[in-house]
Amino acid sequence: MKINYTVTERFLKYVKIDTQSDPNSPTCPSTEKQKNLAKVLVDELKEMGIEDAHMDENGYVYATIESTTAKKVPVICFCSHMDTSPDSSGTNVKPQVHSRYDGRDIVLPADKTQIIRVSEHPSLLKQIGNDIITTDGTTLLGADNKAGVAEIMDAAHHLMKHPELKHGTIKILFTPDEEIGRGADKADLKKLGADYGYTIDGEELGHIENETFSADGVTITINGVSTHPGFAKNKMQSAIKIASDIVAALPKDKMSPESTEKKEPFVHPVSISGGIEKTVLQFIIRAFDEESLKTQEDFLKNLTGSVIKNYPKTTFDFVVKEQYRNMKQVLDKNPSIVNNALEAIKRAGIEPVLSSIRGGTDGSRFSYMGLPCPNIFAGEHAFHSKLEWVSVQDMEKAVATIIHLSMIWEENS
Repeated sequence: MKINYTVTERFLKYVKIDTQSDPNSPTCPSTEKQKNLAKVLVDELKEMGIEDAHMDENGYVYATIESTTAKKVPVICFCSHMDTSPDSSGTNVKPQVHSRYDGRDIVLPADKTQIIRVSEHPSLLKQIGNDIITTDGTTLLGADNKAGVAEIMDAAHHLMKHPELKHGTIKILFTPDEEIGRGADKADLKKLGADYGYTIDGEELGHIENETFSADGVTITINGVSTHPGFAKNKMQSAIKIASDIVAALPKDKMSPESTEKKEPFVHPVSISGGIEKTVLQFIIRAFDEESLKTQEDFLKNLTGSVIKNYPKTTFDFVVKEQYRNMKQVLDKNPSIVNNALEAIKRAGIEPVLSSIRGGTDGSRFSYMGLPCPNIFAGEHAFHSKLEWVSVQDMEKAVATIIHLSMIWEENS
């Protein structure tokens, strides 16, 4: 199958549109500028001939590629998110194309202290001879997840150009605010009308992820005792210092992101705010099964209680909020979802790898909202940082995978 790829051209266009999300904003989308990319995507989809393409009031983009077969085929959806991480600036992105990569460290031109070192990014050794896209070193790139967006758009373009390719009805969904955990919040899955979905938001070439963390957030509120500092002896119990004691009491060699890997769980403080009288600690808790998740939460609550015992006038509140759950529990009920994707990756000329992700995607939540949704590679690397990079050839393989996957569902129906 010959594909006249447009993915690189699209990607270079999309990353220049600032779509950084904002966790402190209560709106949806959290930043109005995310709609700037959504409008571009809708216009391009309509130019392809996809007449129902539209953006809703919350910034979600929906579109339908009509079936080209008489068979009854499950409706599948391809989904990527439009926002970029708040962790690094996404304003004025200047993508750099490094043609025919030679295997050496990549020094980014606008800030030569930013170096993508092969020793720290060994996946680069698989890219020798390929074309690598980076930033100039002053911003993130946005391959997470504009690589996925561009790949879905290129696959849609090819399918619309070639109606002789047999496939069922295909839905496209682009979401805002995934990076701040809200990508699925206002997605209208009833309107979407898909049976199964695939997020295109993974890293390494050929990988499909059918398992994620289960995730909770924990808010600990410390209610201390405030008084004038000049007369505070044996009276003041500073919530700031107590919160600091809690953080300092966390294990240094286990149970943290910096000391765990593979399927090891962690407890991670992500923010601290407040004053003498009241301080709030925010944690994220991650584990691959709910029993381990509960164990981590119990540990944190007991640790907090043991610290508070030293401050008899101080109290604390401990609130757990569910964030998402391991999608494997849903996907295992219908193995064809993953099996068809594995076959599509093979047909794209890649050895497929089934893996777990130490994180979550929109698909984690969609799976529990009634849309089983594993995660397929997009080729993005070192995301959320100025060292982010992606390979042109990996993006093209992702496009081919999406096209083959659309056809495999028709063949197997």
